[in-house]
Amino acid sequence: MTFTSSTKLTEGETNPENDSPHSPPHHRWKHSQTCPNKPGARMANSGMQLLGFSLAFVGFIGSIAATIMVQWKASSYVGDNIITAQAMYQGLWKNCVSQSTGQIQCKVFDSLLQIPGMVQGARGLMVTSIVLCFVSVLVAVVGMRCTTCLEDQPEQKDKVALIGGILFILSGLCGLVATIWYGHRIAKEFYDPFTPTNSKFEFGAALFVGWASSSLLVIGGSFLCCKCGGSDSGRGKGYPSAAHPSQPGRDYV
Repeated sequence: MTFTSSTKLTEGETNPENDSPHSPPHHRWKHSQTCPNKPGARMANSGMQLLGFSLAFVGFIGSIAATIMVQWKASSYVGDNIITAQAMYQGLWKNCVSQSTGQIQCKVFDSLLQIPGMVQGARGLMVTSIVLCFVSVLVAVVGMRCTTCLEDQPEQKDKVALIGGILFILSGLCGLVATIWYGHRIAKEFYDPFTPTNSKFEFGAALFVGWASSSLLVIGGSFLCCKCGGSDSGRGKGYPSAAHPSQPGRDYV
């Protein structure tokens, strides 16, 4: 007499024999190596990049404003200068005198060799910062996920955004070095006992604008360099699970 026993597996079930440690590797499911889709991470990346670009762009405009402003240092009202009929301002490109009547007279620096080294250094650093900002804007626009450039190459797009963020950070550092160095020299001359009272200056409005804009550049560039989750190129890619071979019936005689 012959008895036939067949084992049927419904969808989603696995055979205990195939899951045993002695079964071949190609019979095992590989759930742990699959990479799930993460739309939330992609939205977080896009939002972070947009926020970083917005902050950096505001810093870019602020750097331009600080560079062309004449109030890098202003005359100090201490001692005999408490009551005065005029105020003096000095910038990176010219000096200005404001009269109590509202009239302002400015004089552009005539000779490059007569400009103090502090002014030349700050001018060079601020111009470098602006140039880097301009390049950073172009690069970051290409690399941001909310744009269509390089849409079919997500890995390259992330690398371009990273480069744009690094350039923003470098431009912010140039602005910080220029404004901090300039402010340090103003403070040093102010507290120098050999500096005449009528020749002492204080921090001008341009320094505060430069500090704020440079900080925004560094913060915005840092946001562009950050990334949540993994790369888009790995989404949905997993190792296909091998199909379980059908189990033949077992015959007993």
